[in-house]
Amino acid sequence: MSNEYPWALSMHQIESCNCSHGCGCQFSGFPDSKDGSCEAILGFKIIKGHYQDLDLSGLKMVFVAMWPKAIHQGNGKGALFIDNAANEAQVTALATIMSGQAGGMPVEAIASTFTEFEGPIVCDIDMDPQDHTSTVSIAGVLEMGQVPLINPVTGEENHVHISYPEGGFMWNDGFIGTTSVLKINRGNLAFDYQDTFAAKAISNWPNA
Repeated sequence: MSNEYPWALSMHQIESCNCSHGCGCQFSGFPDSKDGSCEAILGFKIIKGHYQDLDLSGLKMVFVAMWPKAIHQGNGKGALFIDNAANEAQVTALATIMSGQAGGMPVEAIASTFTEFEGPIVCDIDMDPQDHTSTVSIAGVLEMGQVPLINPVTGEENHVHISYPEGGFMWNDGFIGTTSVLKINRGNLAFDYQDTFAAKAISNWPNA
């Protein structure tokens, strides 16, 4: 499948969820949220990317997901939002990639964990990818803001990384912070958190 549908994405990934600052999923595969669920917003700004011969560079998208337990235990619901700067062919290409239909990791594995999914939803997306202060918003729908961790003794910023020397599932090295805001209100996708896990990374996803 990867030879039939070649694609590759190098992206700013802005990720926040309802886990604590370390995020149990990063270490044991299970969330350490209060109720054991995984609820997340992920923003992507494509630095360089393509689907077959179609250029996808510069486009933005937001992926929202809610799983009642660990991601790999399934029964999730989610949605994909794509910025209206994308033309019809680019929207189709990104939806095909993110739904796992073109093969490749991590999307092929993640797509199999959903029982409900909406999208692609084309809309205005505001996104500012910064190492410690990223923001993502869709007016009237969702908002995510990231801020650095603060040392409670000195009051200074704690610049923390999570790294995977042999390669991670979604990214290899991430700047870790916390959320100033993490919320969505759209149909059956609704949550509102603060002071939870936040990461900013460069993700490189090829399917070949």
